[in-house]
Amino acid sequence: MKLSNEQLTQFEKDGFLLLKDFAGLELCDTIKDIAKAHLKHMVPPIETEFEYVGKSKEERERVSDAHSEQIEKRITVRRLRQVYHRDIVFKQWMEDEKIRPILKQILGEAPTITIAHHNSIMTKMPHSSTATSWHQDFRYWNFENDNLVSVWLALDNENKRNGVLEFIPGSHKMDFSASQFDEKEYFSDSLDLNREIITTKVSYELKKGDVVLFHCKLLHRANRNTADEPKISFVYTVKGCTNDAIESTRSTEYEEVELY
Repeated sequence: MKLSNEQLTQFEKDGFLLLKDFAGLELCDTIKDIAKAHLKHMVPPIETEFEYVGKSKEERERVSDAHSEQIEKRITVRRLRQVYHRDIVFKQWMEDEKIRPILKQILGEAPTITIAHHNSIMTKMPHSSTATSWHQDFRYWNFENDNLVSVWLALDNENKRNGVLEFIPGSHKMDFSASQFDEKEYFSDSLDLNREIITTKVSYELKKGDVVLFHCKLLHRANRNTADEPKISFVYTVKGCTNDAIESTRSTEYEEVELY
């Protein structure tokens, strides 16, 4: 499968692209069932809501996906980390042959999975989850350039009630100053300049099997889950094969997987 010229142009312009009905429903159910078992038993490594809310910029840069910093008595898991090594089904999805030509088109070269970043089952637990603030993933990563794309798989329906992704189209090409981000590197919604940009936000309700590709510098966020069921999604990131991680940073802590 390959993208049309129109789809490529849309990704270059907006910084994200929706691929409807991309993954099989049976695969989505299998991934979700395995993820639910890991969530139920809190199989490490994980990230909790407590960690996410309290984590500073420095902690985000330092903390490894190999360990959870906090274990609480009343814990709300925000994500399962390092899913590539958790189960063969997760690994097979991340190495999916069908998506490789698409990723190569977008990156302009052969894709390589970055095990160090994303590589997660993301959750929004009902009523106990927190909102995800506006941010650019690239602000927490360390690579020579920004030729990185994330692959988001909806394992069930995602909508405004349970915390669907929101994007600011074209923000991956905007030049922002450091003052437009707060101390945790979130895009501040208290600034008039930022609020004007945020008014251009868009979101699409996702169905099981839908995939969203989005650029590492695209501003995105998600509301908390006010529905009665957890929202569970799968996300991993690929880079162009020549885009090296900067040595002695978190981005070099794990091996990479070439999808040639």
